[in-house]
Amino acid sequence: MGSYIPSTVKERQEMLESIGLSSIDQLFSHIPEELKLDRELDLPSGKSEMEVSRVMNNIASHSVVFDSIFRGAGAYDHYIPSIVKSVTGKEEFVTAYTPYQAEISQGVLQSIFEYQTMICELTGMDVSNASVYDGATAAAEAVNMCCERSRQVVFCSEAAHPDNIRVIKTYCWASGHQLVMVPVKDGKTDLSQIAGQLDKKTGACLYIQSPNFFGQIEDVQQAAELIHSVGAKLICACNPIALGLLKTPAEQGADIAVGEGQPLGMPLSFGGPYLGFMATTSAMMRKLPGRIVGQTTDVDGKRAFVLTLQAREQHIRREKASSNICSNQALCAMTASVYLAAVGPDGLRQAACSCYQKAHYLAEQLSQIEGVSLRYTGSFFHEFVTDQPDAAKVLDALQKEGILGGLPLEDGGILWCATEKNTKEDIDRVVEIVRKELM
Repeated sequence: MGSYIPSTVKERQEMLESIGLSSIDQLFSHIPEELKLDRELDLPSGKSEMEVSRVMNNIASHSVVFDSIFRGAGAYDHYIPSIVKSVTGKEEFVTAYTPYQAEISQGVLQSIFEYQTMICELTGMDVSNASVYDGATAAAEAVNMCCERSRQVVFCSEAAHPDNIRVIKTYCWASGHQLVMVPVKDGKTDLSQIAGQLDKKTGACLYIQSPNFFGQIEDVQQAAELIHSVGAKLICACNPIALGLLKTPAEQGADIAVGEGQPLGMPLSFGGPYLGFMATTSAMMRKLPGRIVGQTTDVDGKRAFVLTLQAREQHIRREKASSNICSNQALCAMTASVYLAAVGPDGLRQAACSCYQKAHYLAEQLSQIEGVSLRYTGSFFHEFVTDQPDAAKVLDALQKEGILGGLPLEDGGILWCATEKNTKEDIDRVVEIVRKELM
């Protein structure tokens, strides 16, 4: 942030004189005196850089930093190549805002265009928007895309992430859509439970997540065939790293692909900022919320970028709009782009394979401990659920050793996760601690 500094007193005076004024008071003379504050703001005095550094280090010292992490549940600890932060940390990117004046925002627009292209390649879809706030927002916005005047019934899998379900419920309540939850059987969406409820006139969409919250890989193709039989749409939430190994949503028949983009180069931080990605087929392109960046040529025939296909209702007739999202997570989207460009298709597949192999090794080793068993027998990517006595005792023992164990579930199970960052030695250490604790 080298040049991102306030103006000097001299510079401010020069700016005032350039518009024929001599003081700040003159600049604000049109504001009634009774509305002005006649005292100093009640703020602490400023600190030097060294003092600020000391305060921040003291605050940071209260944070618990784990040596290794075996928890996912929507936010994942992946390796981030150093070039990602090197590029996205440049102040021209950090301080830039959304490109309202497209003609002078060519760099930002190009970064968004590249992001859209990569998301389309990742999901197999025809078009992507410039991103939304997070994965849960993407899920709910996709539901709104599918609802029409007569089609108001939304089916949502109970195996999806609880946060996403809550946001979908809120959107449906606000929009007056009918929400039908699809129950879970053996860790997966029980599609047989809704077959008799599907209606060709009222069915809007089915929201399904694969891998789902329990880590299980759903039969998305079967879900697509079922929901398409009544002319409704399939929304598939997906893990972007898993797409380096699994079939794309498009290959499985989905109409919309959504998800949380945090695994693509974004640290866990304190829950954000993260990134919601959305992509769809050409047939639904005009219903995609937010902005889309397109490529064209200028008057001189040179490559140029523009904002395109934005619904006017999002700005002008907001009460008639299907979405009021007019912004995007530009810096996070650029982070995802730089990450994907850095690792490339082969690197993404290697990361996905490593996650898969290490998670399965962890599951195999844990299930050999007396009293520990895998809850579900279906295929999984890098998360799985175990049943064992006293989950809290097990997780406390791991935490004492600097390890963040899996997520404790309300029914006593533990949702484990392994990524490429977890070494064999890390996994063996976890297994040994769990074994000792349950002896």
